[in-house]
Amino acid sequence: MDTKNIVFLIIFILAFGFFFYSSRNLIRYMFVAKKADNRLNKIGTRLLNVLKYAIGQKKLFRFRLAGILHSLIFWGFLLFLFAVVEALIQGFFPSFNYESTGFFYSLVTFIEDIFGALVMLAVLVAIYRRVVIKVPRLEVGKAGKLDALLILSLIFLVVLSMFGQSTALIAQNNFNLLPNQMNFIALPLSKLIYSGNIGAAGTAHEVFWWMHIVVVLGFLNYLPYSKHLHVLTSIPNTFFSNLSDVRNTLKPIDLEDENLETFGVADIEHLSWKQILDGYSCTECGRCESVCPAATVGKTLSPREIIVQIRKRTKDKAHLLANGIENEEVMSKTLVHDYIPDLNLWQCTTCMACVQECPVMIEHVDSIVDMRRDLVLTEAQFPSNLNNVFKSLETNYTPWAFNSADRANWAEGMDIKTMAQDSDGEILFWVGCAGSFDARYQKVTKAFAKLMQKGNIDFRILGTEEKCNGDTARRLGNEYLAQTLMKDNIEKLNGYNVKKIVTACPHCFHSLKNEYKQFGGNFEVLHHTELIEEMLNEGKLELSDNVDETAMDVTYHDSCYLGRYNNIFDSPRNSLGKVEKINYIEMKRNKTRGFCCGAGGGRMFLEDEEGGRINIERTKEALATGADTIASACPFCMTMITDGVKHFEKSEEVKVKDIAEIILENTK
Repeated sequence: MDTKNIVFLIIFILAFGFFFYSSRNLIRYMFVAKKADNRLNKIGTRLLNVLKYAIGQKKLFRFRLAGILHSLIFWGFLLFLFAVVEALIQGFFPSFNYESTGFFYSLVTFIEDIFGALVMLAVLVAIYRRVVIKVPRLEVGKAGKLDALLILSLIFLVVLSMFGQSTALIAQNNFNLLPNQMNFIALPLSKLIYSGNIGAAGTAHEVFWWMHIVVVLGFLNYLPYSKHLHVLTSIPNTFFSNLSDVRNTLKPIDLEDENLETFGVADIEHLSWKQILDGYSCTECGRCESVCPAATVGKTLSPREIIVQIRKRTKDKAHLLANGIENEEVMSKTLVHDYIPDLNLWQCTTCMACVQECPVMIEHVDSIVDMRRDLVLTEAQFPSNLNNVFKSLETNYTPWAFNSADRANWAEGMDIKTMAQDSDGEILFWVGCAGSFDARYQKVTKAFAKLMQKGNIDFRILGTEEKCNGDTARRLGNEYLAQTLMKDNIEKLNGYNVKKIVTACPHCFHSLKNEYKQFGGNFEVLHHTELIEEMLNEGKLELSDNVDETAMDVTYHDSCYLGRYNNIFDSPRNSLGKVEKINYIEMKRNKTRGFCCGAGGGRMFLEDEEGGRINIERTKEALATGADTIASACPFCMTMITDGVKHFEKSEEVKVKDIAEIILENTK
């Protein structure tokens, strides 16, 4: 073994030894978390997600230029692993190369050549975007910028050293490519560099080989201490992400568990290991923040910062917990309050835009709601106006101070039967609190009921037996109250043997369809826009001939809980599209990119303490389309958009209507 092999062996052992030490610590820190989280079901689906989102980079292309740049760098880096392995083996066996592998050698050299050039170009453009253009979402402070520039520089040096080895080897072979060698870019570069001094190629090859080894091993050992740790954790984080059957649902707390130290998350040990892995996986790309409605209107909430602070608190405290070290200054602090201000947690609308955009499948909303749970259930620290909301839910079974005995008053004179009167109906119409008590949305409730009557749908209502679905309490962190309401409703529904439900409220829809399953409520649930579309398609509703009437310019606002949460985008649009007099205009932010109205996550009942108002931002976009009618399919959205139209003093020119109202107006 010569001196080169000995030096390489020492570097190799030290580098991988330190990397495994760092990785072991990161894994140990994950398991200071005490909350259980089983993510090992449906392995096939999870592997498919890895191929689509981690390897295929599917979400990254929602931001086209950034997606192309990142994908080139990522795919190139994966492919360069063959070159890295070759270089590492050469440290033990200097004469080793892929030349004898035939086609594989052709493939490796072609990849090195083409992707090498593309990756170097992508790195330079990425640096230009950060340093010169200064893309707002990429601005993460001086330390974050330096970290990003260092990582990009290291990637550039990895590729540069790879090209350096190729050009030197070609020069040593008198500028002739070997059989199956496909370094067509490196060939002219070799001639350009070494045409006057082939003798220097041997030394240059050694220099570039050592450069390649040192940069690769240095890069590997820097990652565990960099915000680019996601290079290592994004694939496992994607593998362990929530699957479609629990997509966007909150995990229940076992309130009967006597060993619970807290009912939510006060600090990192109350998180799940997956939530800590989320912290490791954040690359601070800012995609979440760029689409966050609260951040957009100037509030201090940043989904990115929530996850970054989880990572920071983990690094500050987890090693103390894992090693039994006492540090009063660190241990006296908590994740909530000291790292993440309470106000930020209450600004979230739970719209899921951040989760939708995150390319590494981080679940921001779960962590935010878990921290709200601690504030409400453990510390009893929450905005004062929620006292009345919780009290009304407890006593009146609605977030408003209405008498529960008045819940079915809207149906007087409409010949609508309750389940108590006759439970043999085809479908239960779940009216919801807004549909029952809000004067404006009662009109929507009546309109939809009339449509079902026209369509000969045999439906019933619960009437005064219906209670709030629990969504508001649950998103506000009051899991105890939410579960009480949910279990009461499930008992009532199961008692009547209800199988099929329709509701006009997306929040009721999501809870009944997806989260009631957690407590034994298994129902087929439709949103009213789905049933309206079905009735139109089956000819149960006949639209009037509107050819001679004045055309309506209509734009549609996507409800977050209907769209992003449940992928219902087409039903409302399809129904509107069947009305001849409607000229449909799409807003810029629509469907999966739709912008929140500002009422979700209990924000309907909270005041704006700072920044602008989310509903004003959304209404401004709707008005910019020039539409004379803004269509919605959610009571909260209707309230928020209506308030926005009033703010702009456009109530006379622009109407806000539910899909049910528009269709009823246009049926025979």
